[in-house]
Amino acid sequence: MFIHPTAIIEEDVEIGAGTAIWDHVHIRRGARIGEQCIIGEKTYIAYQVRIGNRVKINAFVYICAAVTIEDGVMVSAGTIFTNDRFPRAATADLKQLRPSEVDEHTRPTLVREGATIGAGCTIGNDLVIGRFAMVGMGSLVTKSAPDFHLVLGHPAVPVGCVCRCGQIFLRYSGVMPQSRGPWDKLQLVSGGTQEASGQAESLSYPARQAVAPETEALHSSHSADCIEEIACPACGLKYSVRNHVVEELTPPLL
Repeated sequence: MFIHPTAIIEEDVEIGAGTAIWDHVHIRRGARIGEQCIIGEKTYIAYQVRIGNRVKINAFVYICAAVTIEDGVMVSAGTIFTNDRFPRAATADLKQLRPSEVDEHTRPTLVREGATIGAGCTIGNDLVIGRFAMVGMGSLVTKSAPDFHLVLGHPAVPVGCVCRCGQIFLRYSGVMPQSRGPWDKLQLVSGGTQEASGQAESLSYPARQAVAPETEALHSSHSADCIEEIACPACGLKYSVRNHVVEELTPPLL
């Protein structure tokens, strides 16, 4: 374990073996950080935050209370998490400060295993960023991101599917009526259905047709409704996509 001498680590913080905490990081009381993590310079981690193993958090990241980050997540520089839909500094009569601790106004955010958040993103609350999802740099995330999907923009919307290795294996092309959803019910992954925790709002991202990354024009076998098998062009792992739900066909042996 390495903790830079300028870092501020409050009481009741747990830090796992092999984790490095760099300069001017501030970790508030009750936070839990797993093994073999990197916490970049000038990052702030609030009360009771939970961070898994082998997580990389770059410089100048703000992680507020009620955020949970699972194993193998990357949070790039300048990312900001939020936890209050209607924030106010003071009570309605302006005579008392509202507390900073978790209360009835606090909303959770869950970042699931293997996900990546690009540099300079703002992450809303009461949502889930799915397993191995990727958020493009500078995005504003206001709704849950499905597993294995690339989302980007203001607000962020799904534009394709990404492999465990990070490469795009399917791009969406064109926009059809907003009839699909809710995206926040993250039905995925080898052997079951994983629903988003918390009370994420119902989503209505545009349904899109799909096209393999090496193909310019749409191909009839690459419909977003049903792709029986498609391989990542970089590593060869295989997936199926049905109604925008990604299933791993060849998950690595763990």
